[in-house]
Parts: sequence; structure tokens; C-alpha cells
Amino acid sequence: MDYKKSKAPVNTVTRNIMDLCEETGNIYESVAIIAKRANQISVQIKEDLSKKLAEFASYNDSLEEVFENREQIEISRYYEKLPKPTLLATQEFIEGKVYYRDPSKDNQTVAAEV
Repeated sequence: MDYKKSKAPVNTVTRNIMDLCEETGNIYESVAIIAKRANQISVQIKEDLSKKLAEFASYNDSLEEVFENREQIEISRYYEKLPKPTLLATQEFIEGKVYYRDPSKDNQTVAAEV
């Protein structure tokens, strides 16, 4: 996933609570959905960063070889400038790109159909 192409703001934005609870009808449910998606995004970003930085890993511990790698610094700066996972998740939720379901509601509809 290319996080740089996301329309999510880089800074914190004040939002109308009613916009977040339009789909679910409950602000707490919406926040829980956003939090779970933010955790997923955070893990994905961390894995991407680890893969990219692993290419530069040095397994020699000599003091002479300790130096700042320009490419490592650029990769780190790129990831520092990305929007935070919570902002990305909130933007995805508002745009309707997050799939979620409530198992307790699914069980009630199944029981009603029987």
C-alpha cells in the first residue's frame, strides 16, 4: 500500500463526531473500528520499514565501520513524514474503504431467519 498517496492529513485534525458515527450509529463502535484498522496499518508500516532497513544491516561490530548511511537516513525520513496510522485509518473509515462486521449482529439475523 502506498501511504504517501493517501489523502490523510499529516497533522491532527478536529473532526465532527457525528460524521464518524453515521455508518455505525455509535461513536464508540466507530472508534474501535478505526483503532483496529490503525493497528493493522501500524504493523504493515513497521514490516515495510524493517524490510527496507534490513538491506543495510551490518553484522560487523568494528568501530571503524560505524558510519551514517545516507540511504538509511532518507528511508527513515520518508517514514517519519508519513501520516500517523490513526489518521490513515480515520481517513479510510470516512471514505468507506474499511470493511467491518459485527458478529453479534450477524448471529441475531441468523437466529431470526430460522
